[in-house]
Amino acid sequence: MRVLIIEDNQDAAEILREVLEMYEHEVAVAFSGPQGVEAARAFHPQVVLCDLGLPGMNGYEVATTLRQDPETCEARLVALTGYSQADERERARASGFEVHLTKPVGLDEIQQVLADMGERAA
Repeated sequence: MRVLIIEDNQDAAEILREVLEMYEHEVAVAFSGPQGVEAARAFHPQVVLCDLGLPGMNGYEVATTLRQDPETCEARLVALTGYSQADERERARASGFEVHLTKPVGLDEIQQVLADMGERAA
């Protein structure tokens, strides 16, 4: 599965990339909202794991932009964030995120979300 990680914590993003690659996912990483949008257009991910608090463009704006772009609108969007309040979850869903995971998130939970999304896409 092609997975794009959009996360401004570079260490966390790189660790997650390494782990997902061990599970044989093809992974790209971006460290800001604008970089994430450009990476999505170039990489054509099946799933985007996106933080909400990003520099340049927040995760809500990233999701809205990806949903409006014919090149990226089919990507499955997962908020991977420290934001956990009900209004933030609703705002994420309204922006186009299908799943909202609150940090810290275990690898098993991420793998389960990716597996579920892969099954739904098949």
